[in-house]
Amino acid sequence: MNNRREFLIKSFFGTAGIALASTSLIKGAPAIIKNYNKPDSKINGVQIGCITYSFRSLPDQSAEATLKYVTDSGISAIELMGGPAESFAGMPESTMDNGRYNNLRRKKRDGGQLSADENKEFMELQKEAEAHAANVAAWRAKTDFKKFEKFRKMYKDAGVSIYAFKPGAFGMNNTDAEIAYGMKAARALGASHVTLEHPANDARTLKLGKMGEKNKMSVGYHGHTQQTPTFWDTALEQSPRNALNLDAGHYIAAGYTDIFELLQKKHKRILSMHTKDRQTPANGKGNLPWGEGDTPIVELLSEIQSKKYKFPATIELEYKIPEGSDAVKEVQKCFEYCRRSLA
Repeated sequence: MNNRREFLIKSFFGTAGIALASTSLIKGAPAIIKNYNKPDSKINGVQIGCITYSFRSLPDQSAEATLKYVTDSGISAIELMGGPAESFAGMPESTMDNGRYNNLRRKKRDGGQLSADENKEFMELQKEAEAHAANVAAWRAKTDFKKFEKFRKMYKDAGVSIYAFKPGAFGMNNTDAEIAYGMKAARALGASHVTLEHPANDARTLKLGKMGEKNKMSVGYHGHTQQTPTFWDTALEQSPRNALNLDAGHYIAAGYTDIFELLQKKHKRILSMHTKDRQTPANGKGNLPWGEGDTPIVELLSEIQSKKYKFPATIELEYKIPEGSDAVKEVQKCFEYCRRSLA
């Protein structure tokens, strides 16, 4: 066994072109071998992460496929959407067209006018969604959290940690039992916080903050172009567990130029920062490939690095994927942009 172990160590260092003259180097070999070929997206002190929503365009949304998307992108830390983990844990599957439903809901939310046919379709899909939600709530009430621990181990073994979890368990229609479930699942996954869209409801943020205190889980509120310098203030005052899931791109698209001041004032309450390149209102608010918009990504990453802020910068792929490319290739480009920015 010792001879075989020595052979493996020598083979590894021989392939890597590393001399074996040092005894201390040989002793360190098992740790090096264990981490060999695993992703590492912490660059000069700044953790670059990715929200798995970035891979939504890819057909396979299973736990295993999502893990491969992440590692192929070179990412070692993630904000995890609910789908891959909950399906892995056995959550009932929906038979409805979620993509179509989300597109119609987004159009309606953003002030778009639905046609009569679209509105009828939306109402039918909404009924299906409500029925599925009831089935999911029943499943969540009897969930075995060991399955989430198993999910965590699978990702950890591949070199990927989970710092945030975003299941659909914290909405206005979700019960207290579902909120507690989401927080317990996040803890089993190793996350420091859960994320959700800011509900624009003070009673709800108070409830979530208090339940976060009870379940020892922080809550990061995400916003779109409704973000303002004071957007999170009430929630922050309500509970020490309430915090920011800042979106830098949306903040710029909202027309605010004080993002560095916001970071300076509230960095201790920022749990993670979505990073994308959007234009200012004067330039059209577009969501563009990195380096083509108005979000000061390079400067933001430099600020995180120089001030030693602890929160990760989360890649969120939202610009249109070019023909001939795919989500993994585009996340790779975003990550390389971060790498060059922090070099």
